[in-house]
Amino acid sequence: MTQNTSTSASDASVKHAAPVKQAPKAVLNTDELEVNSSSEKRALSYASTLYGLFNQILDTKQPADRVLANYFREHKKHGSKDRRVIRESLFGLFRWWGWGQQLSPDVNGHLSADNWFMLLSSTALLEQHSWQDIRNAWQGFAKLKSKRISRSEQALTTDPSVNGKLMAFKELTDLTECKIEDLLPKWFWQHCHINQEDTLPLIEAMSSRPPLWARVQKQSRDQLVSELAKQGIEATVNPHFSDAFSLGFQSINLNEVAQYKQGKIEVQDLGSQVIGQICQPKADEHWWDTCSGAGGKTLQLRSLMYQQANSSNGESGSITSSDIRSHALEELKKRAARAKFAGISIAKWQSDALPVKENVFDGVLVDAPCSCTGTWRRNPDMRWIDTASAIEDKPVLQLDILTRSSKAVTAGGQLVYATCSLAFAENQAVVNDFLANNSAFELLEIAHPFNGKASQMLTVWPQEANSDGMFVAKMVKAQSA
Repeated sequence: MTQNTSTSASDASVKHAAPVKQAPKAVLNTDELEVNSSSEKRALSYASTLYGLFNQILDTKQPADRVLANYFREHKKHGSKDRRVIRESLFGLFRWWGWGQQLSPDVNGHLSADNWFMLLSSTALLEQHSWQDIRNAWQGFAKLKSKRISRSEQALTTDPSVNGKLMAFKELTDLTECKIEDLLPKWFWQHCHINQEDTLPLIEAMSSRPPLWARVQKQSRDQLVSELAKQGIEATVNPHFSDAFSLGFQSINLNEVAQYKQGKIEVQDLGSQVIGQICQPKADEHWWDTCSGAGGKTLQLRSLMYQQANSSNGESGSITSSDIRSHALEELKKRAARAKFAGISIAKWQSDALPVKENVFDGVLVDAPCSCTGTWRRNPDMRWIDTASAIEDKPVLQLDILTRSSKAVTAGGQLVYATCSLAFAENQAVVNDFLANNSAFELLEIAHPFNGKASQMLTVWPQEANSDGMFVAKMVKAQSA
């Protein structure tokens, strides 16, 4: 999906703003390869580029999206096709690295040339990439026999599920010890608790590309969908939210779409949209978004207020947005200006002291910094460059932010805690610890937006609505507090 915008479906990318670390470039040794055709030359060039990028990400522990963006800035020679092959291959490599890492590394800890071409070939097969000439060249470089290729393709044709993909991978690589659970690191299973019957659907979701979700703002969704259709852009509406729609996997430069430039379209993953829908701000309420990042949820809250007011000017109500990162707040301002949203103000966190007044807000949203395990479909590299510390280091900070932010809630007001994590320690445990020490607050029951089940703490798993994973809990402050 080509999305040449500065927005993020989950706002998680804001944390990736530090400079890209440099590391000794891993160089693919291809001295023994015989390269003849133009397709083989292109395939070898792609393979060498991907080898350098892949190992740079693993060696430096830097996010793939940022490393890739930096690479494309420095190598403007690549056209749209080159960028697509490199981008989709790179993210596919990380999607299946749970199996691929069982290929033997060389003395430097990287894959040998033979095993690298084996990984490229198996990734292209599992992802069903359309560049067949490149796939064929990689298979030739990997010295794969036609019978083995045919058996792996047949296994995938017979069963396109993750089970079939496991069989296809084993047929191609002869790695017999691979298991489906290997597609997520062991520490994930130790921290993210899910029912046994939901394990396979979760892995299926985590092993697939996510669609691009968006919202419509200040316009009816039906009208927007009709306008996009006239431009050759297909939008699929979501039955649960009246403003949500999917653009699927189309290759679209949103910066060239008039409705996006006019602020009528805002990119936001469906899982992220759940949070605003749980908040349900009224048109005349005043909300504080305490960890706003680049403002995805701030804009959603304001949009929902406009819907409540049923008015285009939206004079009532307000949102105050805070973050410790100036660049994120500047991005929020740009997005709010594009949408022509009034009633949004900025209050940057300058210290541990609240950047806003106490006891004044009808609603406070704490979208806390987290491990982002719920966004791993979108960022498959993070499951291999992070460790369990990504989860274990966060709860103290999360509880501190939640506790301090709660002081801004007025009597009878709402406090919403959310993360894009699937880990118990970052979610339910933090809310339980907060409630144990803040008797003025109590949990409100909320309904799962996609299946209607009632709960006091909601986890939306990626497989439930083809979205990112999210957690949310909604509390109310006693009137007498």
